Amino acid sequence: MKPVRLMSFNVRYDTATDGVHNWAHRRRLVADTIRYHDPDVVGVQEAMTHQLRELETLLSGYEWVGDVRDTDAPSGEHTAVGYRRERFSGLATDTFWLSETPETANSVGWDARHPRVATWVRLRERGADRPLVLLNTHLDHAGGRARREGIELALSRLADLVDDAAVVLCGDFNCVVGGPAHAAASEYSLPGGRQLRDSRRLAPTCHGPTTTRTDFEDLLPEMGIDHVFVSDDASVTGWAAVTDRDDAHYASDHLPVVVDCVF
Repeated sequence: MKPVRLMSFNVRYDTATDGVHNWAHRRRLVADTIRYHDPDVVGVQEAMTHQLRELETLLSGYEWVGDVRDTDAPSGEHTAVGYRRERFSGLATDTFWLSETPETANSVGWDARHPRVATWVRLRERGADRPLVLLNTHLDHAGGRARREGIELALSRLADLVDDAAVVLCGDFNCVVGGPAHAAASEYSLPGGRQLRDSRRLAPTCHGPTTTRTDFEDLLPEMGIDHVFVSDDASVTGWAAVTDRDDAHYASDHLPVVVDCVF
């Protein structure tokens, strides 16, 4: 497989309470940030239905997959995956809920405040044999047990999917490096004797801050909660927390994480 550029990006849901930082003032900046850094595959979190549709229009080279986390609210949030349609074909995809009943739409797990989901996709690069399986998730911000149980469920599903495929786990963990959910994913055993590894620990150099949170205008320190994990047979050549912004604000209240790797 040729080198792959991955991105994980919490784009912040659309809410009027953000005032001058709401989606109407950021949508082109979000799209421009993705377009400029040119990921082959991008996992987004918090994208409401209309936000995802706008990204589809503004980023016409991507195919998007993922179901809404709350089917009672059609405008609700997605944990979606976009992939370059000229490079990859989608072989299979699914969304499941991070709860005791993962196939039950809208289910809220453990001590979570909201329904949380994970979306996975199996991709095949055109002209290549080895597939790529990527799982994108957004763990709960309030429930510590929900984060621990949610990541364990996501990891278990991932292990069932990957066989000998290249593997990526990404998302907003609402958990810093070394926290329980991050620790559960670190060195998680995959089939065939492989392990998951935090891509920033495999990268020869890391660019940008360790935090991945903003208040739209300034960085919020010690909040590196957005992560990209890869199987340890990958060679990671670069990791960056992207601090691009315009004169008014960052594109979101999270920084996108960009990872370059070869599987």
